[in-house]
Amino acid sequence: MKIKSAEFVISNAKVEKCPDSKLPEYAFIGRSNVGKSSLINMLTGRKSLAKTSAKPGKTQLINHFLINKDWHLVDLPGYGYAKVSKSSKKVFQKFITAYFRERKQMVCCFVLIDSRHAPQPIDMEFMQWLGENNIPFNIIFTKADKLKPKVLERNINAYQDKMLETWVAMPEFFVSSANSKLGQEEILEYIEAINEELKPE
Repeated sequence: MKIKSAEFVISNAKVEKCPDSKLPEYAFIGRSNVGKSSLINMLTGRKSLAKTSAKPGKTQLINHFLINKDWHLVDLPGYGYAKVSKSSKKVFQKFITAYFRERKQMVCCFVLIDSRHAPQPIDMEFMQWLGENNIPFNIIFTKADKLKPKVLERNINAYQDKMLETWVAMPEFFVSSANSKLGQEEILEYIEAINEELKPE
């Protein structure tokens, strides 16, 4: 898939205010500081589509971007470790939960995992919640360029082993790097394939 256009549509904290559109949506979410904004910019080929920040927790709203006038990329707030108040975190959790439960246009969620770290309980708990609520998701391992190939492979295998303790199978996953554009083609091709399946015959 070639990204011909990528434009910001709306930011909000209420699901009912999301775009009134039947276009398929792909949500991107992960722990704070996982490199989500950088990944979104890399996928779309736009340097500042999603705002990046050295301060974790920058994304605090549901952000919709229209891609190729054909589908929406949805940038969701990061969970965990963001330096925000407990009351703010509760608000985030409330509208993130509402988004996944109520937004029928959401066809796939990409859960971003920092490939440099061992499996984190907060990531495992979030994916468990997605599974229990029958929300389709895949995993994107970020910052792969920060590791040597053998270490990267070991860390991903550790994640697979951990997931297989409670899951029948590992969800489909992608390995990415915002710096080297690793994973860009594979992720966009995956989205394109789903979009083609969803088109009426």
